[in-house]
Amino acid sequence: MQRIRLRYTKRGRLRFTSHRDFQRAFERALRRAEVPMAYSAGFTPHPKVSYANAAPTGTGSEAEYLEIQLTARRDPAPLRELLNASLPDGLDVTDAVEAHTSGLADRLQASVWEIRLDGVGTETAERAVAAFLAAEEVQVERRTKNGMRAFDTRAAVARLETVRSESDRPDGNACAILRLVVRHLTPAVRPDDVLSGLRATADLA
Repeated sequence: MQRIRLRYTKRGRLRFTSHRDFQRAFERALRRAEVPMAYSAGFTPHPKVSYANAAPTGTGSEAEYLEIQLTARRDPAPLRELLNASLPDGLDVTDAVEAHTSGLADRLQASVWEIRLDGVGTETAERAVAAFLAAEEVQVERRTKNGMRAFDTRAAVARLETVRSESDRPDGNACAILRLVVRHLTPAVRPDDVLSGLRATADLA
């Protein structure tokens, strides 16, 4: 049994695909590329693919990860090329290595995000960031499959800053850019949760 760890991107219109849609597209690519996949046991066997920390639907991503288990050994580099030839444009496998350790999700400790805020000036964003970082905790609520749940977004934020740049909007309107580093905690804190926290601490809408 061989495990291959893959890093992939989700760009352009493909960022609007759900994680379930990506799974279907990836499993089709595995079949087209004739990858010798290992399958689970039971009445409905599934290819052994482990996904880790998928980005929210609608978010572009430059680094998401998964692992596949094979029944026969394959060279990771040619395997990556075969998969890219079978995946739609916008989904690209950028790296493939043989995995010698388990627990992929546990190895991913944080994610880096860039958030663009149309109509928000940089100075306004900087004041909101300062208020958020000065707070000891920032409680927000989000609906989960088990109902509403409250959790602290401040504890998950390792870094939050504004990025000064010239507006690239055709109309020249303000567009603040935030760079955010979020620790992978339980419960998971998402970028939109941090935006909710900025609204709670600084009324940034």
